[in-house]
Amino acid sequence: MQQVQEQNSDVSQGQYVAVGSAEYSAILTFLYEEAALLDQLRLNEWGARLATDLVYTAPLRHTRLGVDHAKSFVRSVMHFHDDYRSVMGRILRLSGQSAWAEDPPSRTRRLITNVLIRETANPNEFAVTSYLLLTRSRFSDHHVDVISCERRDLIRRETDGSFKLAKREALLDQSVLGTANLAVFL
Repeated sequence: MQQVQEQNSDVSQGQYVAVGSAEYSAILTFLYEEAALLDQLRLNEWGARLATDLVYTAPLRHTRLGVDHAKSFVRSVMHFHDDYRSVMGRILRLSGQSAWAEDPPSRTRRLITNVLIRETANPNEFAVTSYLLLTRSRFSDHHVDVISCERRDLIRRETDGSFKLAKREALLDQSVLGTANLAVFL
């Protein structure tokens, strides 16, 4: 656990990429396109944007008093802890006939805001923090699930100039989720 926290802090120590710069705009476009692909259920296209060394996690959140607020996330217990192989397996399952929890599929809308990008020690990798507000509805029910989180990503520029998501940690705002499952990607 200590090592994970140290890795997260090491990644975000570089200089900020200027808002409005070409680099910032290219990474922001990557995030917006990613949200559109997921909302449109174009999961295979989204999967093509994932690095093969992907680590994709959502640690459990506990409600803590103000003095212990920094200890809100328990990284030894996760809502999910996936790698490239398991994410691709989820994509395969969701694209097939066996995803009963997502048949019919959820209707989602992902809103990405507060994007901050930092350089890292590797000039082809960027530490990206963003906020996600995800709405999710199913069937003909009037109820809408709302999931909000801070995402801490590592986005890598490939040799061809494209970007790949190499790491994502979704820090959920809720300690008790108001949704039946997390069968959607954050």
